[in-house]
Amino acid sequence: MRQGITVLAVCSIFLMPLISRAQTFYAYGSQQRSLILHGGIGTSSYFGDLKDPGDLIDVKPTLSIGLQNYFWPRLSVRGELSMFTLKGDDASSSDPSRQIRNLSFKSTNFELNFVGMVDLLPHAGRRFYQRPNFNAYAFAGVGLMFMNPKAELNGETYALQPLKTEDVSYSRFQPVIPYGIGFRIKVNPFLNIGIESGWRLTFTDYIDDVSTVHPNKAGWDPVRRQLSDRSDVGFQPGHKRGDPSNNDAFHSLTLKIEYYLPYNFLFGDYYKKLYTIPRRPAHR
Repeated sequence: MRQGITVLAVCSIFLMPLISRAQTFYAYGSQQRSLILHGGIGTSSYFGDLKDPGDLIDVKPTLSIGLQNYFWPRLSVRGELSMFTLKGDDASSSDPSRQIRNLSFKSTNFELNFVGMVDLLPHAGRRFYQRPNFNAYAFAGVGLMFMNPKAELNGETYALQPLKTEDVSYSRFQPVIPYGIGFRIKVNPFLNIGIESGWRLTFTDYIDDVSTVHPNKAGWDPVRRQLSDRSDVGFQPGHKRGDPSNNDAFHSLTLKIEYYLPYNFLFGDYYKKLYTIPRRPAHR
């Protein structure tokens, strides 16, 4: 909670100068601003072998920053970098079999994605400040995620991927398919605020380092052995450890702030080149 308040305070410090300069920037209103700076804060929720089926929303921090550019009145492209935390824990499960298994993980992940976005409503005119006061959108694209599942043992934190707890090799870099919906509200000519709900389709079942069966642990060192099997039972090789029939997934719910950048913001004359792409006006 304290981290969330701190992040909001930092965001406010950076946003206040932008808002206070809005009237000055309005002098450029006769030109079309199509490049938008995005900032986001929210929560991320993991879905996999260490998650109860009915447990839908986690409260794990997510931060994002990105740039969006409009090419048509309703169509745009966004590139975004995000940092988010995913976590799962058998000990807190309502399933007795999972409590016996007693596995857990926590991972701070990073993702870079590029998505196409389709607005429900086009801009009312040729100028960015003539956009609707309320709009909804959908998005889909491609991304690359870096994951690093870890677990604690006797007060120490260990990265699980190098230990091969199921005697399986997998990469920390994984492709993802981001998709979702959102809505935004126009606060002033230069600022939007909104909520975005995004899912990630993944191609791995090892976000949580759990997928198949318990391997043969003969010759393993004690740390590797204990992180592979945290139960008091001592599962035999071949006993079910996870369910490989479904890949892991995750969801993000993010508060978004969008700012329409002026032509000369930070980059001077070079920045103007970003606005030279021909665009089809909403009305001729």
